[in-house]
Amino acid sequence: MEVRLPAAIRNGARWSRRFATTTPGVIGAVLVVTVVLCVLSGFVSANQLSDKMVRRDVVLERTEPLAYAAQSLYVALSAADASAAAAFLSGGIESPEVRGRYQQALADAAGALAEATTGASDAQTRSIVARITADLPAYTGLVETARANNRQGFPVGSAYLREASMLMQNSLLPNAEQLSKNRFAAVRDDQNDIGALPLTSIALLLAVSAVCGVGSYVLLQRTNRRMNLGLAVAAGATAVVLLWSMAAVLVAAGGVDTGRSGASTRFETLAQARILAQQARTDETLQLITRGDITAGEADFIEHTAALGARLENTVGSDSAAAGALASWQAGHARQKDAYEAANYPAAVAQAIGSAPESSATRFADLDAALRNELADVRRELRDGVDSAGGSLAFSPSGTLLLMVFAAVAVAVGLWSRLKEFL
Repeated sequence: MEVRLPAAIRNGARWSRRFATTTPGVIGAVLVVTVVLCVLSGFVSANQLSDKMVRRDVVLERTEPLAYAAQSLYVALSAADASAAAAFLSGGIESPEVRGRYQQALADAAGALAEATTGASDAQTRSIVARITADLPAYTGLVETARANNRQGFPVGSAYLREASMLMQNSLLPNAEQLSKNRFAAVRDDQNDIGALPLTSIALLLAVSAVCGVGSYVLLQRTNRRMNLGLAVAAGATAVVLLWSMAAVLVAAGGVDTGRSGASTRFETLAQARILAQQARTDETLQLITRGDITAGEADFIEHTAALGARLENTVGSDSAAAGALASWQAGHARQKDAYEAANYPAAVAQAIGSAPESSATRFADLDAALRNELADVRRELRDGVDSAGGSLAFSPSGTLLLMVFAAVAVAVGLWSRLKEFL
């Protein structure tokens, strides 16, 4: 059975269809569509630009500090392992200075772990934290057992220290390195979001310009008027918003600079370089603890220092303080290796952990200090760039919204004057 609408509704529908084909109906449709698009594009543009400002704040207040803390966690854990090895190699009761370095490294690791995982909610980070939290007490327990046996002259102490170092190398440090990679990836993602063009806003603004053009053509055909001031003003305001949005984002992208030579890339590369230095230092000390064939350990040392040298050359140059410190450390390590292969174990140990200016320990400390200074400089450059990106985006959210609302008002005023001619 066919359902028929009431006569009033059918008559109203027929009248609406006829009115839509008339000049007032067409002008009214252009007015409604253009005003809605202007307001919509204004709110979308303001929202997307505001989101970039929020991302700027997130980088400065959260993701970048967490990335720095994550690499600090790796360095602190590795420094604790190296200090434990130095204490063991010193024989008997280690000096208060050596013991203090070990305890300070553990305290730094605990602080960095707490900072690097602040507010962590993803499953991978929680899993990493759980593994590090579980392994760290086990590691310290093995070190203390090795220390107690070493003080009494029991050879089994070296076995406990090797087990502790294996736990550090196979679990603690890989987890810390993965956490560091994740945190730096988060920094890159936030920076990419800051520098990405607001495509949705651009598409809507282009649609507003197109509607203004179509509306002008329709008015020309229907009223024989070449230009409507309201549509012209709206088109001009839209063009200003489009250029403002794109220029602000492009300048912001230049500030964050995620390219190969940008501060973000150099920051991550130097953090990796510091990790490689710690890995090579561990290779250097473990060679002496095993007191056996050092071929494998030497190969690892060469691999890590070569990768470290390549990163330094690509970021700070071969004539930098860090590159010079690396060369000095490698020369000191060569003397340690020569003494060990000459069966002069005490000389090799003295070269590895001694306090003389030419010792490997002193020269590695110089290298780590140089890397830390380079990292601090690049970090400051990165944060300044991100901060300046926010400056280029300042006022753009409110400015674009106000301009598009002004464009909507201009369209309404301009087309209403035409509609009044038919009413």
